[in-house]
Amino acid sequence: MKQFIILFIVNFFFQTNAQDVAILKYNGGGDWYANPTAIPNLVAFTNQNIKTNISENPQSVAVNSEDLFNYPMLFMTGHGNVYFSDEEAINLKNYLISGGFLHISDNYGLDKFIRRELKKVFPSLEFQEIPSNHPIYNQTFKFAEGIPKIHEHDKKSAQGFGLFYEGRLVIFYDYETDLSDGWEDQIIHNNPKEVREKALKMGSNIIEYAFTN
Repeated sequence: MKQFIILFIVNFFFQTNAQDVAILKYNGGGDWYANPTAIPNLVAFTNQNIKTNISENPQSVAVNSEDLFNYPMLFMTGHGNVYFSDEEAINLKNYLISGGFLHISDNYGLDKFIRRELKKVFPSLEFQEIPSNHPIYNQTFKFAEGIPKIHEHDKKSAQGFGLFYEGRLVIFYDYETDLSDGWEDQIIHNNPKEVREKALKMGSNIIEYAFTN
């Protein structure tokens, strides 16, 4: 009965609240607040180019908060340690299996920690590399070769990974590309215009996909 009530409340939230994006605040010491200009810039781009109506002043929401369920999409990044308590892992799982979506952008140093902690959320699921013909690469903007390379970490190829729950993509993880670096103000990373444009278009696709699936 308790689980039924939770799912009813979650579905009510998703159906009645504005389609905004929140930044996931987590414990463990990692800088969850990294890339502060990224989401505002991405939202401004999507509002202009695909006619979303998202607040350009994103809120942060803790992993264990009920406020998680107010947002159809969460964004997560950082360079260091991530830690989910059992309570937080359950809350995040309930959010995701009830219609929520999480985009994780791999700032350098995040990978080993986020993979470990997501095992608490979905012990039996493994990341799958998402092929270039997946809808997330074929929204308003087309990426025939899959996820674009934006920022160099270890001279590895850019990859987009996903966790699928009952066939639905619930987590998208950009790895060895750091899309959110490309969303930040140009002066921060000095990325060329064409690189920033690719990052913003891919980010726009992620939002479009998350809001319609």
